[in-house]
Amino acid sequence: MQLHLLRNATLRLHYAGRTLLIDPMLGPVHTFRSLAGREENPTAPLPLPAEDAVRGLDGVIVSHLHPDHFDEVAARLLPRDLPLLCRSGDEAYFTGQGFTQVTPLTGPGDWLGLTVQPTAGQHGTGPILDRMGEVTGFLLSAPDEPTLYWAGDTILYPPVLDVLRDARPDVVVTHSGGAALMDTPIIMDAAQTLDVLRAAPAARVVATHLGALDHCFTTRRDLRAAADAAGIAPERLLIPADNETLTLTR
Repeated sequence: MQLHLLRNATLRLHYAGRTLLIDPMLGPVHTFRSLAGREENPTAPLPLPAEDAVRGLDGVIVSHLHPDHFDEVAARLLPRDLPLLCRSGDEAYFTGQGFTQVTPLTGPGDWLGLTVQPTAGQHGTGPILDRMGEVTGFLLSAPDEPTLYWAGDTILYPPVLDVLRDARPDVVVTHSGGAALMDTPIIMDAAQTLDVLRAAPAARVVATHLGALDHCFTTRRDLRAAADAAGIAPERLLIPADNETLTLTR
């Protein structure tokens, strides 16, 4: 398994012979509005040409329709016959965009020869949660590959802990940038990421969704410092830079 972080939550994942693009935000800097009044987004450049990000794909996974997970450039560049897996409820949007192989993630099943299962996510609390809408994560497994739990845009709440306990994933991808709206957390921050590590002591955690949006208040440096202070080894908490590729085994 090779996990290539492009930027924010956008990954190219090489898994069981398949190349997948996850949550593509492919536009240049400052192409959509500020979310915290600090700077237009994205705040960091895509580290390679967008055309290269969509080259050689077997499929694409989109967790929800916020612009930092599926933007206009991705919508323009992705081939319309590319298999696309999406949150149940978003399929009409993609078919309306002309995609011809759209699969809603409704339950455990086979997709491109991989076993994929949706997982619950909670994109905030209180009134903010109603504004943020529904999201999904997923569990991915295949013979001779590490089981991957991609938690998605969620805070740490009981259903996430249930997945960690019941599925015992080998690798957990967290969104750890501490994004907040109106002082309400909408994804994990450093403290919640450390709680994931404590809840899954046998897993390696890959922290993403850092350093590319103006409403993300946890930096890579913040997260590493918190992990060091908690005695968590760098090989357990991986914090890739943009354009870094990690190779992970069972």
